[in-house]
Amino acid sequence: MNFLRGGHAVPSRTAWRILLLVPALLGATPAPQAPEARLVGVWGSERRLGPEVRGELTVVRGDGAWRARIAGFDVPVKVDGAKVSLVLPGGQGELRGAVVEDGSRIRGHWIQPRVLMSGMRFATPVELRSLQAGHWRGTVAPLEDRFSLYLVVQKQPDGTLGAFFRNPERNFGNRRMYRVSLQGTGVRFVDTAGGTTFEATYDARTERLSLVYPPLDTTFDLTRRDRNQAVGLYPRTPAPGPYVYRAPVAEDDGWTTASLTDVGMEPRPIRQLVQQILDQEPGPAPAPAIQGLLIARHGKLVVEEYFHGFDKERPHDLRSAAKTYASVLIGLALDQGAAFTVDTPVVSLFPEYGGKLAHLDERKRALTVAHLLTMSTGLACDDEDEASPGNEERLQDDVPDWYKYTLDLPMVGKPGEKGVYCSANINLLGGVLRNTTRTWIPEFFERNLAAPLQMRDYHVDLMPSGEQYLGGGIYMRPRDALKLGQLYLSGGTWNGRRVVSQRWVERSIANHATLAQGSTYGYTWWRHELRVGDRVYSEYEASGNGGQLVMVIPELELTVLFTAGNYNHAALWRKFREELLPRFILGAVTAK
Repeated sequence: MNFLRGGHAVPSRTAWRILLLVPALLGATPAPQAPEARLVGVWGSERRLGPEVRGELTVVRGDGAWRARIAGFDVPVKVDGAKVSLVLPGGQGELRGAVVEDGSRIRGHWIQPRVLMSGMRFATPVELRSLQAGHWRGTVAPLEDRFSLYLVVQKQPDGTLGAFFRNPERNFGNRRMYRVSLQGTGVRFVDTAGGTTFEATYDARTERLSLVYPPLDTTFDLTRRDRNQAVGLYPRTPAPGPYVYRAPVAEDDGWTTASLTDVGMEPRPIRQLVQQILDQEPGPAPAPAIQGLLIARHGKLVVEEYFHGFDKERPHDLRSAAKTYASVLIGLALDQGAAFTVDTPVVSLFPEYGGKLAHLDERKRALTVAHLLTMSTGLACDDEDEASPGNEERLQDDVPDWYKYTLDLPMVGKPGEKGVYCSANINLLGGVLRNTTRTWIPEFFERNLAAPLQMRDYHVDLMPSGEQYLGGGIYMRPRDALKLGQLYLSGGTWNGRRVVSQRWVERSIANHATLAQGSTYGYTWWRHELRVGDRVYSEYEASGNGGQLVMVIPELELTVLFTAGNYNHAALWRKFREELLPRFILGAVTAK
């Protein structure tokens, strides 16, 4: 029965049911979605950009000639006494080594071509073992040039599409939100803050987005992903349930392992911290991108957790946390009797430049090794100022000698007067080390630090000159990176073996300079105070962009390592020290 409402016939309740069924009975379909809706979801691409040459390397001594074979190459080997070297065509790799131990081994470094991500070359330790007389074989494992790119496209409340990128290795897309539009096969990503616009091609048949990434001059083919296929985007896959703590497993790398309770730590705060990391879902807003968390107490490794596709065997970029190795190497050289002290004028240690240095006034002549160690040189060098002539970004391939470039900088202050963050200052310590030890720095590092600390599978970056860059950037296994903190906590020993003198350790972590925002600085070690309740604890750390933190709390016999991907977002990764460390980790100790 129909009723009249406002002059219109209104169907009865039964009639309404029939009307609602009509579209289904007639085979009607919902209104078509906008073309852009096909892009909603998660997309991803994981690329291995090189290097191509890796794997088994064989060196053979023949009648009057040496040859080497690797990855299809068969090339001559240059021999100079015990030293052996080879260079592959096209700059695809080099060996720099020596025959040692009565001919039973060839030890050295493999130098790979520059990686796309950073533009640097890397040197990796390599060892070949004798199979028979005149025949050595080993494995070359250079740093993988990896780049993972994830794209999350979401429908916005106003019906438009928004998207954000995530990249675990370089933090591309950090703090950026993009408007997405689709016209035919062309997709445009427009930065909502007015920055970069990206173009992509969408293939509806293969469900593929091809995106050109200008910084690497390469194209990434992104495909649809679910959580299990996007391990770098999520903290863990598949979606984890409640975190269950497990003590680390002991390996042949020098670490003794134990449980939290074994070393007097309450597990509950640690479980809360790891659960907080695991529960984090990817979103457009900046968020902590913690990729590794390791904790040791009383010299025992008690926490080892990895996230966002990282694991214990994947070397992590330590960024400027690697600056602290420069100080350790200087201490080792002094321990071995190298002919200088921290009070030696730097200019006197570079005789090869003679009187050719620019701006050579009395202030520059007064610049000492200690001023380099504390970044208080007075040189026009400030990484926080893009216009500074000594800014790290100015050290590029067109600068053939980075040491001379730094020494040629004008003076803007008196040495020791003011600390200014400057990577070139720390790198100049490499020239001091090279000239006083007469040793290639990667060899000095391997023999005097890496080998005693039982490090493996690490990669040091090189300048255009082929010398190691000490301003930061070593790739290292997290378990090995944490050893730096343990070495200093133990007064310069590792598992009872003296590596560097206790005198140098104590001198390095003392207060020598004040940098920006009142932070105090030792010899490449940052110094802080942390409050937990009514207690204040002294802490010193090696610190790198993105959240690479090797932290030592002597009073609690505690060392902590964070690795993370929050590059160029200091406000986020400083919270690891200022909030996470006191609340959860120190809290786990003081709760007992």
